[in-house]
Amino acid sequence: MSSTEQSDAHAAAPIEVPPTGPSSRAGEGETLRSVSLPGLTLAVRGRPATRAGLPPALYVHGLGGSSQNWSLLMRELADTVDGEAVDLPGFGHSPPPDDGNYSISGHARAVIRHLDASARGPVHLFGNSMGGAIATRVAAVRPDLVRTLTLVSPALPELRPQRTAIPTALLAVPGAVALYERLTRHWTAERRTREVLALCYGDPASVSAEDLEVAVAEYERRLALPYFWDALTRSARGIVNAYTLGGQHALWRQAERVLAPTLLVYGGRDKLVAFRMARKASAVFRDSRLLALPEAGHVAMMEQPEAVAGAFRELLRDTETVRG
Repeated sequence: MSSTEQSDAHAAAPIEVPPTGPSSRAGEGETLRSVSLPGLTLAVRGRPATRAGLPPALYVHGLGGSSQNWSLLMRELADTVDGEAVDLPGFGHSPPPDDGNYSISGHARAVIRHLDASARGPVHLFGNSMGGAIATRVAAVRPDLVRTLTLVSPALPELRPQRTAIPTALLAVPGAVALYERLTRHWTAERRTREVLALCYGDPASVSAEDLEVAVAEYERRLALPYFWDALTRSARGIVNAYTLGGQHALWRQAERVLAPTLLVYGGRDKLVAFRMARKASAVFRDSRLLALPEAGHVAMMEQPEAVAGAFRELLRDTETVRG
């Protein structure tokens, strides 16, 4: 591969969040089950609460991610909530939806259908990146299902996106994935994984050799799936399309409608969602508070799960005090 091709490939690298944080701190004690709904099958990861009677929580991952992205935070909050994390259709261990709908609304409907079928709502709803946009839409259209809302670097429309975020939008362009595959055909899974870590983490060097090995193996598994690129491309297109919607379906308009107390988490080193968006989000979500993490990147719940968990507990205590 020429140096020009290498540069172009780096610029076109899509977002595929590593499957989990430190492997020695995640996974053990979790369950993974399959939930069948009409036209839809979802893999749902769970971690039993440390005691009975804790309120339910649901975690929604971002573009290219999976339920494993929440393993560390689920463990941190096992004494506070009864948590489950869903693999969105076409991601993680969930097969594609029968209707092929990967729009933000399509993913939101999958979350709503799961919550309705499980009768676990209202839940403490968490979302990261694309999952933050999905969670915002769920909270706006079904407030009865959401107790509180926690958004980690939510993918809400930006008029001036960061240069490093542009490659994600390019995934929605016809032929972009084929070009990316051609330009990176000689890349190893380890190199691909390192590119993703550099994009998503505030400090990629903090990922241990053991965790890198786990992430590489998961990347290889995903690449072997026949629908991997289709799910990624169509979901990226769904984000771009959602950004262009106006009226009552506009994401910022829906954010204004959210009634649930909201915790906003933004990383100072985020290369995908500009830190400046924290100010706008704080002004738009009517009952919100902000956790700013200067050293974190795009996946603060993986990089600093203790800090995110602590901020959520404060939100929960304050919410319970007001309701009491």
